Amino acid sequence: MGVDLRQVVAGILTLTMFVMLGQMIKRDHFDSLKFALHFPLCLASNLQLQGEKTKKDNIITVMIFKMLSLETLPGESQDVQFDSGNTIMNDGLVKLSKRSKGPWMEDIQELKPCWSRTDFDEIERSKGYVTFSLTNGPEYHVSQIADAVVVARYLSATLVLPDIRGSKPGDERNFEDIYDVEKFMKSLDGIVKVAKELPKEISMRDLAAVKVPNRVTKDHIVESVEPIFRSKGNIRLATYFPTVNMRKTAQKSSADSVACLGMFGTLELQSEVHEVVDSMIERLRTLSRKSDGQFISVDLRVEILGNKNCHRSSSTGAKSCYNAVEIALFLRTLGFDTDTTIYLTQSRWDNSLSVLKDIFPKTYTKETIMPEEKKGKFLESEGSEFEKVIDFYICSQSDVFVPAISGLFYANVAGKRIASGKPQILVPADIPGTSATVTNYLSPYVAKKNHLAYSCFC
Repeated sequence: MGVDLRQVVAGILTLTMFVMLGQMIKRDHFDSLKFALHFPLCLASNLQLQGEKTKKDNIITVMIFKMLSLETLPGESQDVQFDSGNTIMNDGLVKLSKRSKGPWMEDIQELKPCWSRTDFDEIERSKGYVTFSLTNGPEYHVSQIADAVVVARYLSATLVLPDIRGSKPGDERNFEDIYDVEKFMKSLDGIVKVAKELPKEISMRDLAAVKVPNRVTKDHIVESVEPIFRSKGNIRLATYFPTVNMRKTAQKSSADSVACLGMFGTLELQSEVHEVVDSMIERLRTLSRKSDGQFISVDLRVEILGNKNCHRSSSTGAKSCYNAVEIALFLRTLGFDTDTTIYLTQSRWDNSLSVLKDIFPKTYTKETIMPEEKKGKFLESEGSEFEKVIDFYICSQSDVFVPAISGLFYANVAGKRIASGKPQILVPADIPGTSATVTNYLSPYVAKKNHLAYSCFC
């Protein structure tokens, strides 16, 4: 009979932890703070080695956390240090909530668009068609729309309403399955002519494929797009993403107002999807009575954590992603109470999230808070476009957003939150000590006001 090396290592880890616990109790010197910060990490590694988490593992986890008395762990509201002289607070970027204990922050006044319809010249007679598809989820959709609108506007072309394609073969939808068609067309009235479909006399095979970088510039259109359009008459556009950086640039161009409109002023959910999102947010607020209906959304997807290299930046020392245990410790150290309601973007519950739920029992995924009658359609397959859209809009409207994973989802949720007066975006970090000033962990997009949204809204 062979010996499973993982079981041996897991057994040694478990024995070591309990020996350490016994020694601390024997010395009558139980440093719950230090132990609480490091024990979950050891426990998580142990459970991962053992494979699928068993009922016994859950019992051990709960027992240990109860022994450590989580009600007095570091990060309780009375332990949090709020620096009243903090520059971020003085600049009015965030305001600490007066109605809730803990590090909750209030919304600020919704920003107004810097662009207006008087900024745009009258559109010229249409000279051809620009087609494209929305792909990879709503965080990409907003950028793809912006680039397509900028290109069509410059070329004086008619923009054809896009279809929506998921990451899986055959996952194709009509634009109106997710977004409001009338809102989209009305928002571009007088800016770009929009057609619901390509004329029948034009074959898809006759379209010239053109790739453009995200945040396409006028120079790129002139050099690489316009010659093909003038030659072929109609093009199929595809946006690629050489970077997911959404920081604003120092230079401004005439295309900026068009891009701002395309990114922030065109997409709204169609009524049924909107109702599902609203009902889920209402459910989360109902579960958050003790924090005045406030809840945290965390973009944490186990499958991405498993595939992503969570390296540290050589310049800042920051990591590109954080797991469930690290997020739990981050939130507790900042002062969020164990009764805080947390929404995770993870599609289905995963055993690796159990330690987070042990610390924050009100931790939910969409399958537990979505209305039962809607699950058949909106949870039809894991990772569907519906699920991605629901996550994007809940994270855009939560009282606090925590991106456990860096990338375009974080960047474009941040843009939507900034525009709507919800700058409460906390970027995870390994915090030394037992408490921290919450404003020190505000997203640089907010703290430095360097997100593209600050160029679009005043």
